[in-house]
Amino acid sequence: VQLQACGGGLVQAGGSLKLSCAVSGRTFSSGALGWFRQAPGKERQFVTAITWNGGSTWTADSVKGRFTISRDNAKNTVYLQMNSLKPEDTAIYYCAAARRTYASGPVEYDYWGRGTLVTVSS
Repeated sequence: VQLQACGGGLVQAGGSLKLSCAVSGRTFSSGALGWFRQAPGKERQFVTAITWNGGSTWTADSVKGRFTISRDNAKNTVYLQMNSLKPEDTAIYYCAAARRTYASGPVEYDYWGRGTLVTVSS
């Protein structure tokens, strides 16, 4: 399984960005797809995830109401819509795939893509 995230960039506080993650190779029809982020000097943090075919989502409290995950199965792509961005959202954002249906912790994910940097200026 290969994952490629893109769409990061520099945005002002209050602005929006949409990240994309293209998934290729073998996919797990019952597995979860998630977004994580890692700020300098901090641990990798769960952001949000979605089941590949079930449409269930779960989201960290820190971004709930501002970030939305969605998927397009026809394009094998997962998206992260980020609104009302704050400087504390600045991080490298990673997409990941898990074999299990519901997964939140980084250790529960089996495949990782290269991250994309999101910088939010104040």
